[in-house]
This record gives sequence, C-alpha cells and structure tokens, in this order.
Amino acid sequence: MAAALLACSAARLGYSNGETISYWWLNSYVDFDSEQKPWVRNRIDQVFAWHRKTQLKEYVRLIGRMQHRDLATVTPADVMGDYNDAKTRVLMIADRAAPELAELALSLDAEQIANIEKKFSKSNDRFRSEYLHGDVAARQEFRYRKVLKQAEFWFGNFSREQEEKIRAASNARPLNNDLLMLDRVRRQQELIALLKKIRTEKPDRDAATAMLKQFVAATVDRFGNRQHQIFFDESAAATAVMVASIMHIATPAQKAYFVRALQDWVSDFNRLAA
Repeated sequence: MAAALLACSAARLGYSNGETISYWWLNSYVDFDSEQKPWVRNRIDQVFAWHRKTQLKEYVRLIGRMQHRDLATVTPADVMGDYNDAKTRVLMIADRAAPELAELALSLDAEQIANIEKKFSKSNDRFRSEYLHGDVAARQEFRYRKVLKQAEFWFGNFSREQEEKIRAASNARPLNNDLLMLDRVRRQQELIALLKKIRTEKPDRDAATAMLKQFVAATVDRFGNRQHQIFFDESAAATAVMVASIMHIATPAQKAYFVRALQDWVSDFNRLAA
C-alpha cells in the first residue's frame, strides 16, 4: 500500500482506491473462489473503514511534527523516532486485520496455498534480478538510485554536489543483499508453514488469530536470528543518519518543497478521514 501511495502524486488517489488495490493484490497471490470473493471484499472494506476513522488523524499528527521542524537541526534520533512511530502504526493495522486474516487462512485450500508459494517464487526471481545482480559497486549504485528518486519526491531536484553527498551517505549504510534475500525467504517459508498448519489442524478463529499475531511478532524479531536482527538494526540507524544528512543539505527552496509535499498529504488525509 505504501508503494501504491508513493506512486501517486497525492495520497488521496491511491488510498481512495485502497480497497480495490488490496483485493487485487491478495487475489494475485491466492486466486479466490466465488464464495471467498465477496467475503474478502467485505472484510477489506471493514478494515479500511476502521483505518479511516481511527488512524488517519494520527498520520496527520506525525506529519505535522515533521512539518514544524528546523531541518537544519534534525538529528538521526528524530528520524528514528518518526520511523518507530510509523512502524507502530503499521503493526496496529496488522493487529486489527489479524482476525480477518485468520478467517481467510482457515478458508484456504491446498491449491491456494500452492498459488501463494508460486507467487513468492516469482517475486523472488524478480528480487534476485534487481538486488543480487552485479558486484558491490553495482548494488551500491542501484540502491543509491532508489534513494535519490525518493529524495527527489520529497525535495525536488538536487545539484550535482548534493547528489554526491547523498551518494556518500547511501553508500555508508550496511550492504548485504544476500542477507536480505535469506530473510525474505525465511519469512515466506514461515508463512507457508503456518498456513499449512492452520489448514491441517483447523483451529478455531481465536486460536488462528493468535497464531498469526505470533507470526507478525516473529517477523519483527527476525525469527530469533541474531545476525539478521543486528544487520537490520544497523541498517535502520544508518538510514536515519542518511535521511538527516539529506535534510541538512537542503536549500531553502527544497525545504519549502518538502513542507508543501507534507501539506499535500495532511490535506488528503484530513479529507479522507472525513
């Protein structure tokens, strides 16, 4: 959903079609049968109604906090605070949707679980082609280009000198795309194992919900893999340093662009919440 929103010039267009986008996305993995389709659409509508009513105003609060900062003095700790706040909000969505996802998991047949496995395999092939291609320099360049595109979304165009500073900050972050792949596959394997377990044991709705919540908590903890947890913690910290550095080098015009971009989201979220 975040990708869908960022693909639009404003949040309203992506979010207003969020129910449809979410349904298409889920269906592309599962291939719902005729009985599941209306039920899934209805549950997605319920989750979005809850989200509009309870969460969008909190997003406005978070964005407003960013708007009123002096970007020249923003610290990595400030950025990490925003990141952790946003992460908490995402986990709240997962917690709210867990009962509906549990019902969906209980309804899946063997063929649909196999469909999910096939979709994972296909998406992993694409991930490998993008992230595991080339040497270290090529992977650094690929990552930098993604960062620059995101930075331009928020600040507009950068000078060549600014771009080099952004590149240096991007390259300073830990790089281990092979570990990213391993973590990705582990998460997928754990989910497939859980879906198969639910299908075999047929727990009640509450028990299945608890199993899914435990899965979400385990993904945050990287399934107890200390090496992976250290890498992602260090990567998040280094990314916070990079984001703060981008804010520090922004010109007055770029800072104004940033504030306007944030205001567009505030205005859209306020309209959507209403």
